Amino acid sequence: MEQNLSAQTLTNSLSNHQADDVAAADDDDPPSLSLQALEALKEFLAEQSQPLPDTAAESRAADSAAPALISEDWRLSQFWYDPHTAETLAQEVLTLCNSLPDSAARVACVACPSLYAYLKNNDSDVPVQLLEYDKRFEQYGSDFTFYDYNRPEDLPLELKHAFDIVVADPPYLSRECLEKVAQTVSFLARSEKSYLLLLTGAVQKERAAELMGLYPCGFRPQHSSKLGNEFRLFTNYDPAMRLEGWDVEK
Repeated sequence: MEQNLSAQTLTNSLSNHQADDVAAADDDDPPSLSLQALEALKEFLAEQSQPLPDTAAESRAADSAAPALISEDWRLSQFWYDPHTAETLAQEVLTLCNSLPDSAARVACVACPSLYAYLKNNDSDVPVQLLEYDKRFEQYGSDFTFYDYNRPEDLPLELKHAFDIVVADPPYLSRECLEKVAQTVSFLARSEKSYLLLLTGAVQKERAAELMGLYPCGFRPQHSSKLGNEFRLFTNYDPAMRLEGWDVEK
């Protein structure tokens, strides 16, 4: 997703991420931008004064069916999924909803607002709760719940064990962050039979299995900002032919 950022903000972001690439990656750092993404930022700054080519305008028109998304805030470690990833995840969640005997199966999106937007765009009636730190999402009304991963169970009691499907995307790639998000997921899940999906760095593979009993799928999530970190999708169920199946041997 394109960001509604000023040239100065982009320049500052570029400088910060270049410094991050030089330094050794720390486990507590947020996901970092790839060199390809940094080059894209340079091109944006150089070309933003140019008129929009007809081909680009046509491409945007073709994407008009996609939901409008709030711009990412990198200071909050926000990196939205690219359209293919968001649509694939949304279709998987809706498939899980349809497989449940309760037609009103509830979905919790923990720190993944772009997935929330795609879910509501595909099926406005699906009950989805967005748990998010960024209060810009208060515009979603009662679907929004403020969430700080540092207080994993500081949530309304009506959300406890209320969800059949929980999707989480921790903001940081540290064990401490994943442990706390795992507590939140346990708080939200209706039972041990609830479907759990986790999107995080590949470095969390062993921790995801240890803390939550999750295994990687063959499907590889991608982000619009082209992150340098390798990301994986982990689930507590075998998706069979969907999501390219479980990738348990890698």
